[in-house]
Amino acid sequence: MVVLRYRGRDVSSDDVDVVRDLIASTPGLTRRALSLKVCAAWGWTQANGVPCDAVCRSLMLELHRAGHICLPPSRWIDRPPLPRRRALEPVDLPQDPLVATLREIGPVEIRQVRRTQEEILVHRLIEQHHYLRYTRPVGEHLEYLITARGQPIACFVYSSAPRHLGPRDRFIGWSKAARKANIRLVAYQSRFLICPWVHVPHLASHLLGSMSRRLSADWERVYAHPIHFTETFVDPSRYRGTCYRAANWQYLGMTTGRGKDDQTNRPNRPLKQVFGYPLVRDFRRRLERGL
Repeated sequence: MVVLRYRGRDVSSDDVDVVRDLIASTPGLTRRALSLKVCAAWGWTQANGVPCDAVCRSLMLELHRAGHICLPPSRWIDRPPLPRRRALEPVDLPQDPLVATLREIGPVEIRQVRRTQEEILVHRLIEQHHYLRYTRPVGEHLEYLITARGQPIACFVYSSAPRHLGPRDRFIGWSKAARKANIRLVAYQSRFLICPWVHVPHLASHLLGSMSRRLSADWERVYAHPIHFTETFVDPSRYRGTCYRAANWQYLGMTTGRGKDDQTNRPNRPLKQVFGYPLVRDFRRRLERGL
């Protein structure tokens, strides 16, 4: 019997019994240590073998609040409130207008900078120049810095895809079970920035094409699984999605404007266009079967 559904995982009464037995047999464990034992007992790991312990702790807290288990006391009850996120400092770069053709700007270099010293530069550029600013992605994610003539010209951020997205799910045509099992094979392009001093016709669609050829291999190197489909949102009050259409992305439909934590079934944010791009020809078969 399913007693709780949390972030796409069904927790059965047998799962709850496992947690209760671990709490009873290993008194004195911290909640983090307990979450690692639960992950080991459930075989709950990411594709790269890392335990899903952070999500597991949140899940156990939900079970605790619902009265299914009794967690050990938190060791950090008296900790001070978390400080506000420090504002990212502006980037001090030469910003003379770069007006040229694709051929004239010379070689364009795309670097995956997650977990490197250049990562902070991507954060600062997006914070300073993207209308949504920078927000640290949740879950698996990669970040890219694009340079030409030795200077940054663009950035990308890709992250785990939303679990429920009607236009995408209808386009793929996968079953509910397949979506739940294989959503990790879809990546969401959460940020795309062309630096405002860069004026190079067709650069955006050129970079989108370049990313489509390397994203899956980069993802597999970091997270031990490929990506077969990528998606993004476009705010039609600001943009037309021209560069996506030029790069052969497909318009899939509109969001409902309700967000992932909707409780009212009423729009509470701007509606966005959904664009998607298959990275392999047989993406539907792979996403249905988890290949």
